[in-house]
This record gives sequence, C-alpha cells and structure tokens, in this order.
Amino acid sequence: MKILSLLSLLLALLAAQPAATTYRLDPAASTLTWTGHAEVGSWAPQGIIRLREGQLVADGQTVRRARVVFDMTSIAHDQAQLAEHLRGPDFFDATKYPAAVFELTDFKAGQARGMLTLKGQTKPIAFPATVTAVPGGGLRLSGTATIDRTLFGINFNSTSFFQNLGSYAVRNDFQLTFDVVAR
Repeated sequence: MKILSLLSLLLALLAAQPAATTYRLDPAASTLTWTGHAEVGSWAPQGIIRLREGQLVADGQTVRRARVVFDMTSIAHDQAQLAEHLRGPDFFDATKYPAAVFELTDFKAGQARGMLTLKGQTKPIAFPATVTAVPGGGLRLSGTATIDRTLFGINFNSTSFFQNLGSYAVRNDFQLTFDVVAR
C-alpha cells in the first residue's frame, strides 16, 4: 500500500511540472553588442553581431537547454576598416569560421554555463543572465558575457603573447551583451 501511495504522489508531482516547451530564437527581435578594450587608456569600441539561429527548451521560465548560433560574418562597427579587421584572420577569421556556437549545459540561480565554439575551438564559459516572459508568449534572455579571446587562439596584440605593444595592445577579454528573444 505504501508503494502505491508513493507512486501516486510521484506521478502527481510529475504531472504538476510544466511541460517543456521548445522555442526558436528570433534573430530580428534580438540584439547582440560586442565591446572590446584597449589595454591602455579608455578606448572601448562597440559594434554589433547578428544572431543566425538557435533554440531553447524551457519549463516555464527555467531554461533547460539552448543552442545559439552567431553569424561571425556580420561583425560590424562604425569604422568599416575595424570591422573588416575583426572579421579577418587576426581576430575571428569569419571566412574560415563563419559561425560561433554556444551550447547551454546548465542554468541555475541566474548563472548560465555552457560550451562556446569560437574560431574552431570549444571552451567552457559562464556568465550571469536573466530570463523574463515576453508578452504574447515566449522568453527574453539578457545579460553580458565576458569572454577571453586568447582561450580561442585570438592573440592579436595581446600583452600575454607580445611585449612592448604600448598603445597598440588590445585587452584579452571582450564583452558580448545580449538581449535574445525566443518565441
């Protein structure tokens, strides 16, 4: 009798859990802004990058899994020459690696963890993120990820690899601020 009662309770609890919903990311409604930094001084160029595609699976507002594909060929900045340099082999080599992929492995207490594949190399990253409901259905994920570019073999003008760069030194980390809508 106890086993039957326990089984009934377990089934009731499982039935009370919201069903997992799969959402598609909406590139047109999403914004991704990158910010780089000079090693010396306050120069911090910003630009955009487009989301190519993606999906996430959530139970209510609890994200279980996600896959996000970034269009590296879309890296943009007001200075066309800088954008071209960032898309080139010194930085992201967008011709050879036209996409970067983030696979979420864990999302707890506002902290996202996953694997980022950038320039052909996959490394773990973690960053704070918030999830909110979108009116009319869907979810919005927002936050800022700080990424060390040198972990992915992007060493151009890094003081970790080159000495005496002076004002040409580029900080190893950059930020990717995201506001991603999934419907």
